[in-house]
Amino acid sequence: MSLLRSAQLNGHDPYVYLKDVLTRLPTQRADQIAELLPHHWAPPVA
Repeated sequence: MSLLRSAQLNGHDPYVYLKDVLTRLPTQRADQIAELLPHHWAPPVA
């Protein structure tokens, strides 16, 4: 299953999910990478 399909199945907009994850990934601590998985991810607060 693809990362985008997983995001869809978890009720997330795949574009918003991927954009946020790719923005946060370079500064995300290694021990917090799991927070970026679709089943743990929360949309950014506007």
